[in-house]
Amino acid sequence: MTKPIELVIFDCDGVLVDSERIAVRVQVALGARLGWPLTEDEVVDRFIGRSHTAIREQVAERLGEETAAVWAEGFEELHREAVDAGLAPVDGLPEALDALTLPTCVASSGSHDKMRHTLGRTGLYERFAGRIHSASEVAHGKPAPDLFLHAARRMGVDPAACVVVEDSRPGVLAARAAGMRSLGYAGGLTPARLLEGPGTTVFHDMRELPALIAGL
Repeated sequence: MTKPIELVIFDCDGVLVDSERIAVRVQVALGARLGWPLTEDEVVDRFIGRSHTAIREQVAERLGEETAAVWAEGFEELHREAVDAGLAPVDGLPEALDALTLPTCVASSGSHDKMRHTLGRTGLYERFAGRIHSASEVAHGKPAPDLFLHAARRMGVDPAACVVVEDSRPGVLAARAAGMRSLGYAGGLTPARLLEGPGTTVFHDMRELPALIAGL
């Protein structure tokens, strides 16, 4: 028997804050500068939803450890500048949060510093303070289930009673591996077809979220 939902676990980038487009632009620019030309679609496929460590490993395999270190440092600097220049919550997200009555938390591939910055710039940090979990806290990032299981454990909720809100393929795969239901947000950069699969409902407007969760 399916358990009622007791906890909503949000990814951060692309779900709470509209930062994925910024990240993709920065990664494309760094690739052009450092010797790995990438299209936006290739960046989405390779990097979106993955931890900084996983991305750095890909760059190191392609360009070497020294260049990977330069890439990582450049990303942090350029991303921060772009966020400061203009970052907003995902369209419809504040209204969706206002309508939710269930407990919530964040579980993201991003670092705590990055989330403090992006969530802080958009006025969302206080909504989740004390309930923010990063891939830096677990052994394996998405698509492994570690991060979502860690978040559920910290929140004291059975994984089977959790729903994950994600916008990346590694994210929905991690939710499935954790035994959680998921809602795949296809209103951003990831095509709906990459989010589809068992236990995942795909949607395009964040305002639909409260009703979708109520129907699980």
